Amino acid sequence: MLVPVLLFLLGFLLLIKGGDWFVDGATGLAHRFHLPELLIGATVVSIGTTLPEVMVSAQAAFQHNSGISYGNAIGSIICNTSLIAALTVAIRPGLVNKKSLRLPVVSFFIAAAVYAFIAYSSGQFQRWQGFILLGMFLVYMIVTVLDMKKHPEDQAAENESEEKPKETALWQELLGLIAGAAAIAVGARLLVDNGTLIAQALGVPNSVIGLTMVALGTSLPELVTAITSLVKGHSALSLGNVIGANLFNIVLVSGAATAISPFAIPMEKTIAGMNASLVVDLPVMFAVMLILCVPAMLKGKLSRWQGVLLLCMYVGFTAFQFLF
Repeated sequence: MLVPVLLFLLGFLLLIKGGDWFVDGATGLAHRFHLPELLIGATVVSIGTTLPEVMVSAQAAFQHNSGISYGNAIGSIICNTSLIAALTVAIRPGLVNKKSLRLPVVSFFIAAAVYAFIAYSSGQFQRWQGFILLGMFLVYMIVTVLDMKKHPEDQAAENESEEKPKETALWQELLGLIAGAAAIAVGARLLVDNGTLIAQALGVPNSVIGLTMVALGTSLPELVTAITSLVKGHSALSLGNVIGANLFNIVLVSGAATAISPFAIPMEKTIAGMNASLVVDLPVMFAVMLILCVPAMLKGKLSRWQGVLLLCMYVGFTAFQFLF
């Protein structure tokens, strides 16, 4: 049991460092070839921070492990919202830019509605549905870039708050890109393989491990970003990153996993004979996002009560997964 736990933790570390190396290398190359800042932020960095989830779910899909594949995506959304965003809101609530949040928030709920419709209507995801989710991801990226080009002034404040990248050699950028991708791939394999072993040893379903431990591990890059923003006094900026990451978990992470290996919603855990994924996991996903986003969109600010309530929900959700 000790060896799988150590390898599981090593997988966490490789995912974190691999994500850092990949984003730094990709961003350096993008700057070197004079790609626009808005394009870099909307594509390279956003996708880079979601790579751990993509690789973990893809690895699980290749192994036909639907519990990890499903649990990682949905669990990461719940973790991003009710732990990571909640921490920043509870510690330092602040104003948010309603206009900049409109596109990612609306896009998330459209994608989540499509995902939920498939889950509740058929209980399983077909390969063609995975390609639809991936198509939604491409459409969102295109619309985001076009919107940012049309309203570059909306990005001015965020660009000013970002640190300028240090000059690095071409070989360092290429090495970071390759080493980062390799570390993420190895870390994902360690996380999935040993997460499965831990689940078996503890006698809990794979989906529970995916919804909690794996989801937390793959969400660590977002947690680091949130803490950094908090320390620098830009707590509101991390909200957009969390919502964007949540959207990518549905359309990119779930889409890629489904396109690789179609799967049914796990039935490993039931409540009164009903699938716990349908009566707990998905409703909690919608609830935490509504609690976070609706007041922010209506009032243009975040309140401490939102963070405290979301943290309580995360504790309750995690306890439910292991105790019931």
